[in-house]
Amino acid sequence: MIIAIEGIDGAGKNTLVRAIRERVDADVLAFPRYDTSAPAQLVQEALHGRMGDLTDSAYAMATLFALDRHGARAELERYVDSADIVLLDRYVASNAAYSAARLRDDAVMDWVHQLEFERLGLPVPDLQVLLATEPATAAQRARSREALDATRERDRYERDADLQQRTYDAYLRLAEQGWAGRWLVTTDADVILQEIAHITQGL
Repeated sequence: MIIAIEGIDGAGKNTLVRAIRERVDADVLAFPRYDTSAPAQLVQEALHGRMGDLTDSAYAMATLFALDRHGARAELERYVDSADIVLLDRYVASNAAYSAARLRDDAVMDWVHQLEFERLGLPVPDLQVLLATEPATAAQRARSREALDATRERDRYERDADLQQRTYDAYLRLAEQGWAGRWLVTTDADVILQEIAHITQGL
């Protein structure tokens, strides 16, 4: 079973993943994979201003994010139609939401779907969870995290409050239309665990 935990920067994805793992035996994979993936490392360099004008292209950045996930495709495929669970800290919907927010055009959501699920063959998640954390709250958390940990310097996307708000709104639209499958919009781990149990029974 593939469960994607989605949300803007500072929404509390790591905290939620830990809360779920206390109750369910699950593996965890976070995207971007900065420690192991060359495309993810290029993204990181770009977001911190060290790749020239690369970040100016929403499509270029979206492609690098997609290639990072493609590098993990074999790892992800073993969870398809399986009782084993993997919790993904961000997945394909993050690319759709941030790209739509950057371009101010939801048409790119279909492009991301075609690129990642169809062309690159990534498995569709069994459940996508949007953390319904208000952008102002998420932004304060991101600032506090940066102040407490020098290694958590906010990147270009994280510092852009307007982008974060537009991304949150784009996520809500994805959830409303059931983009790429089933969605929950919540911050309650118990609600998510109930849905995981429901899906497990259907496998």
